[in-house]
Amino acid sequence: MEPFEFNQPTPRRNFLGILAAGAATLGLSSWIKPLVAPAELLADNSKVGDADAWFNQIKGKHKIVFDVTEPNDILPFAWPKVFLLTNEKTGTPTKECGVVVILRHGAIPFAMENRLWEKYKFGEVFKYDDPVSKAASVRNPFWQPKPDDFKVPGIGAVSIGINDLQQSGVMFCVCDMALTVYSAVVAQGMSLDAAEVKKDWLSGVLPGVMVVPSGVWAVGRAQEHGCAYCFAG
Repeated sequence: MEPFEFNQPTPRRNFLGILAAGAATLGLSSWIKPLVAPAELLADNSKVGDADAWFNQIKGKHKIVFDVTEPNDILPFAWPKVFLLTNEKTGTPTKECGVVVILRHGAIPFAMENRLWEKYKFGEVFKYDDPVSKAASVRNPFWQPKPDDFKVPGIGAVSIGINDLQQSGVMFCVCDMALTVYSAVVAQGMSLDAAEVKKDWLSGVLPGVMVVPSGVWAVGRAQEHGCAYCFAG
């Protein structure tokens, strides 16, 4: 069976539609219990208390959250850099800015290591082409990229790897609900065990990236901590 393709021609997909598609593909009964008891969907390393504590780290004079729901060229990673650079130019150093990037829905593969991109063909599944090779990516282009991998007209090479942004204090998190749904559908398409695929995906979450109960949960928490909201794709 071919892997389920999440990215359809329409630019915005309904997440509940994916849930319904997953339920139809995997069998409705397999989705009823998680939807009734969502606490059971949480990863071992994403207890609500831990995630709340993680959000308490948000500090700074100027705070913003970038909500990333889809692969969107380089913008989900370029905009946090622009926010930091332009705040520096207007008198606020990087250390006084609070930046959170939430990877949810179709953007979750960016939270995972290269091994998983190759193994599960994330570039094909999530319709993301490598910015260098221009083919379906078999690596996470934003994890430890080469210094000249990303160039912006009029500016030149920019350091917008997740590791680079983390060094500047940018906080990244990923939606556990999306990891649960998408790993199950991918597992079905590859005739694999859903629980084992989910476990594998969690094992490959990048260092410093927090697994949170859901992306929309994280959006709410970030705003409760004073972050302005910016849709990033």
